[in-house]
Amino acid sequence: KTDYTLDVNTAGLYTVEVLNNVGCSRIRTVKVTPSDVAHIQSIDIVDMTDVNTVTVNVTGTGDYEYSLDEPNGFWQDSNFFNNVSAGIHVVYVNDKNGCGPPVYQEIVIVGVPKFFTPNGDGYNDYWSVKGVNQTFNSKSIIYIFDRYGKLLKQWVPSFSQGWDGTFNGVPLPADDYWFTLKLEDGRETKGHFSLKR
Repeated sequence: KTDYTLDVNTAGLYTVEVLNNVGCSRIRTVKVTPSDVAHIQSIDIVDMTDVNTVTVNVTGTGDYEYSLDEPNGFWQDSNFFNNVSAGIHVVYVNDKNGCGPPVYQEIVIVGVPKFFTPNGDGYNDYWSVKGVNQTFNSKSIIYIFDRYGKLLKQWVPSFSQGWDGTFNGVPLPADDYWFTLKLEDGRETKGHFSLKR
């Protein structure tokens, strides 16, 4: 017969002996290891810094590996990611023993560009905070000031591409400008950036 199955739900070493109808036998030993898909408990994010970090905290009985933005790609044993760029990312956790598909969670890293170049070339034409959009931190407010403290622009990121470097329709000169960011989660930060022409 070829349809025998052995259900095993406990970790350990198991020996199976198969005997055919003429008395010949084969013995195989199989090691069963506990494994399960990961459950993402929390993701700790340190952002709005020069070196953003992500730490993925999981529970489960598996042996896990981690990837950032690569569902089939580069896996690492460490649950810590360093120097993560600002924007939207996806964290993947895979069981090394192949128990189930990788689990994943979308995360956002908030970051502030150091400069922008509103010259109409399609690159860096608007200044806006990365990781703040219609989906993430949508009720945040950004304020832009000139060096004398005059409010030039105020907007909610979910309704705007960002600042185009103008005030009342007039292009402002290349200079440093200041911002205040009030995030939906209660955090607030201030800083400056450059407008380059």
